[in-house]
Amino acid sequence: MNRVVLSARIAEASALRYTPAGVPALDLRLEHESEVEQAGGRRQVKAALKAVAFGADAETLARQIVGSLWRFDGFLANPRNGKHPVLHIQQFQQD
Repeated sequence: MNRVVLSARIAEASALRYTPAGVPALDLRLEHESEVEQAGGRRQVKAALKAVAFGADAETLARQIVGSLWRFDGFLANPRNGKHPVLHIQQFQQD
């Protein structure tokens, strides 16, 4: 199963674009910070990752404030020419 649930801030959002098929698309950079338990101790976790949203989700996210906190649900996939996975957002809600 490939499912990701992540609380993160919108760190950057590109301009809304359209795929060759005319579907709205939005590229984002998300930043996550939390504290988790690992090996019996507490650990500070920071992560930044690229994300993409399509359709109505892209249009809605394009109107959100950079720095706002959200919970994102989606899956990871490598872009065609990329080395690092990108979070494909399927659902989101303000956190």
